[in-house]
Amino acid sequence: MTEQLQTVMEHIQAADAIVIGASNGLSISEGIHIFAENEDFARHFGEFRAQHGFRCIIQGCFHPYPSEAQKWAFFSRMHQYFLRDKAPSQVMQDLYDLVKDKNHFVLTSNIDAHFHLAGFDPSRLFEIEGNCRSMQCAVACHDRLYPGDDVLSELAQSVQDGKIPEELLPKCPECGGPMKVHIEIDRLFLKGSEWNERKRGFSDFIERVSGKKIVFLELGVGARNQLIKAPLMRIAECEPNASYICFNRGAEVYIPREIESKAIGVDGDIAQALRQLAAMLPA
Repeated sequence: MTEQLQTVMEHIQAADAIVIGASNGLSISEGIHIFAENEDFARHFGEFRAQHGFRCIIQGCFHPYPSEAQKWAFFSRMHQYFLRDKAPSQVMQDLYDLVKDKNHFVLTSNIDAHFHLAGFDPSRLFEIEGNCRSMQCAVACHDRLYPGDDVLSELAQSVQDGKIPEELLPKCPECGGPMKVHIEIDRLFLKGSEWNERKRGFSDFIERVSGKKIVFLELGVGARNQLIKAPLMRIAECEPNASYICFNRGAEVYIPREIESKAIGVDGDIAQALRQLAAMLPA
């Protein structure tokens, strides 16, 4: 792998622009697996498993809670779980170090807000499905997102018997109804002005760097992913000076025939690969 990563590093260093496409595999490399019923889930969400029956974090996101008090108990715990260290993981720090001095943009479906923790510029970040630290009106009665860190941290400390005290439940400042975390779990996910600004930011970035040496770093995106992998590969296919580098495991390292000549598939542990690449950076 070392020789292959040396080639990857040469592409990164020669790049005029870098596009990061990230999904669940990147989070898994940090030790967070939202689809798994594992020891980590049992340790942090065991009481929710016992009370509601769901077996992983993603099921908890979509679970039909009997009450707002129980819903916010889970989502405040999820926020606490994702952001518990208040600092970037080694994986995210290595990724940031690789691209921080390059013109870059991030497209991700991850909801853990770890790109924020790692220091990535929010104006260069499009979280397609939202993140765990922003809130919206539950019925999207108006076009505004609210910072949720302080509220969610307070809620997480107040959980008793799987519920939040009624007097602490977040209320929409416009309609007085319930709030929810801004992640895409239903049709009322707010794709408002802020979301569309980030979407335009990505489109504008691609337009500005078109024709230049663009390196696409695809990190832990499923082989059939139509949200991130498919559009990035289409762009790479059309860009004459693009390089496409896919980091994943086994069959998930998927590279279609259309971009074979400009692609590299790195099969293995993403954390280890990023650590090795970061070690190649000039001192």
